[in-house]
Amino acid sequence: MARGSDSIGRLRTISGVGLLTATALVAFVGDVQRFPSGRHFASYLGLTPRETSSGLRRRLGAISKRGDPYLRMLLIHGARSVLCHAKRTKGKRDPLRAWALERERARGHNKAAVALANKLARIVWAVWRHGRPFGTTPPIQEESPTE
Repeated sequence: MARGSDSIGRLRTISGVGLLTATALVAFVGDVQRFPSGRHFASYLGLTPRETSSGLRRRLGAISKRGDPYLRMLLIHGARSVLCHAKRTKGKRDPLRAWALERERARGHNKAAVALANKLARIVWAVWRHGRPFGTTPPIQEESPTE
């Protein structure tokens, strides 16, 4: 399945998403076009905070855990892997790893791992939806002068 799918190859360009996670996502989700945004995709996987709000008071709690537990577990383990690798590497880090380490310093390892899994789900949605490998920027289209 992985050899015949371009989308699995593009998903594997994301740190923390390996062969097992990419194939499970493609097999379970099917068509990513049904999600209008990365937040909707992360919510589908149960990685967004549960909200219990009333009036002017907004309360965000733990993650909702509304999606498939296997996919959520794979993304959280991938996020843990990115965190551990970011701690071991010295020197310049990419923005994703730097953000993850900052979250870990502010909130702790487990909350940072779940926050990073949420971010990974949103990145997965963007890579899958737009059909570009992670880290590539879209080509700049020059505007033609209007006459």
